[in-house]
Amino acid sequence: MTTYKKHTDHELLMLLRNQNHDAFNEIHDRYFEDLLRSAYNVLRDRDASMDILQEVFVWFWEHRMAHQMSSIKGYLLMAVKYQIANYIRSGKIRENFRLANAEEKFAVNEESLELKELQAIISSFTEKLPEKCAEIFRKSRDEHLSNKEIAQLFGISEKTVSVQLHRALSKLRKELGKMHFWMYFFM
Repeated sequence: MTTYKKHTDHELLMLLRNQNHDAFNEIHDRYFEDLLRSAYNVLRDRDASMDILQEVFVWFWEHRMAHQMSSIKGYLLMAVKYQIANYIRSGKIRENFRLANAEEKFAVNEESLELKELQAIISSFTEKLPEKCAEIFRKSRDEHLSNKEIAQLFGISEKTVSVQLHRALSKLRKELGKMHFWMYFFM
């Protein structure tokens, strides 16, 4: 088996067009962790993130003859963002973004463009929420407080917290659904 670690993205893309599975495997190995981290930073669900990556890589292989790009990593990151948007729009996203398992953490690269983009979108979105809803959303997502903790903090019922978070997440889904610019990367 030939190693492709020293090949450039352009060389790997040319090999990929010739149905070279080893070149595909090198692309997968080279970018998988970054793509997984990007998906997980949005969804906070490892299984959903893995499913999205599988869809992206299957699609990438099936359309290998049509790829026109200057950066494989950038192209794959946009594909992941597009799949995340579809996932959120379809309503499959969990109502609670909190970690299902506290031990399951990924390193967050604060300098990453994707993270800054997402933070800007969420910050802008949060500013548009009614004041109480925004406070509850921030406590849940930024401070990772449970619904019970938030209810105690504000002196309201857990049901009220749950309803407010549901409303905020529904609005977030709609907001992301309006961002059709992700679709243009695939036309």
